[in-house]
Amino acid sequence: MIRLVLIGDGNSPHLLKWARALQGRVDLWAISSRGFDIGFNTLMPLDRRLALCTQPDFAGGNVGLLRHLPEVSRWLREIEPDWLAPHYLSSHGTLAWLATRVGRVKARIAGSAWGSDILVAPQRSAAMRFVTRRVLTACTLATSDSVYMAERMRALGAGEVMVFPFGLESLPAASTDKDAALFFANRGLEAIYRPDRVLDNFAAIAAAWPDAQLVVANDGALRPSLEARAQAPDLAGRVRFVGRLDAATQAGWYRRARWYLSLPASDSVSVSVLEAMGHGCIPILSDLPANRELVQDGRNGLILADGEVLGRQRLAPLAERADEVAAALRAWVGVHAMFPASVAAYVKRLEALSNAGAAR
Repeated sequence: MIRLVLIGDGNSPHLLKWARALQGRVDLWAISSRGFDIGFNTLMPLDRRLALCTQPDFAGGNVGLLRHLPEVSRWLREIEPDWLAPHYLSSHGTLAWLATRVGRVKARIAGSAWGSDILVAPQRSAAMRFVTRRVLTACTLATSDSVYMAERMRALGAGEVMVFPFGLESLPAASTDKDAALFFANRGLEAIYRPDRVLDNFAAIAAAWPDAQLVVANDGALRPSLEARAQAPDLAGRVRFVGRLDAATQAGWYRRARWYLSLPASDSVSVSVLEAMGHGCIPILSDLPANRELVQDGRNGLILADGEVLGRQRLAPLAERADEVAAALRAWVGVHAMFPASVAAYVKRLEALSNAGAAR
């Protein structure tokens, strides 16, 4: 069994999801830039985890993480892993690369890109492009959740890239109590996700649909201004902000909502969109390459062009065959976006690469 060290934010439910999928398939260890979610307690003992307890800047500039390179390198040399698996390449990927480059850690890197580390960070500066290129070229294997992002990774120097969505751990039961007039949105309330555009588009729908309601989950810096916007006459009493939700509560909203809104400025394949599709919500998405890998406009959802404002007339054809569309979305997720099957293929590839290396 190969020995693999996850490197990422241990407080993130996404890294926890990776850990659950890998458990039992590899000899699993983990390094967290912050602490560890309580869910890790059932997956690995404390002596298999290293918490760096940093306070990352989610907008970038996480140089503080690299101050822990000597500690990380010592810990990894004692463990002697076969693979380092950093998640989010411009921060944790850099740490893994430096550990192998200057920290005398003899391991190969299987780096996983999460979106803005490839689609946004390299465009910010020449320094970020340089770092991203070095990390990608150091990866024996990389993963991407969309074909579009994989192409960007290869253009930046990546070699082998596996493409699979960050999908569902299990397929939810088909919903039997959809509210035809309920819209749900749960992306972060930050500028990159353009939640203001979500409100503007819902306002256009609500003007012609008296029963329409919008539930906005999650949190972020823009929440106060969005709540103020929702008090305007065109939205008053039509929008409910419910904050961050646990998985069970969020699943309840997915089950009830007929429509799902996600209109970010930049994105790869979003797990939230996949979750919504798995629950039979009809997605209304911004016009991004990764979104077009999921949705055919007018057939199984809607793609909104930049500047386009949605009206109820655009929804009508989908509303007429909503149950059929919902069933097809759920079936597609069941075939193409189940995470355990994808991780099994990922581990099989790591094993093959390890065996090939040992045979040389």
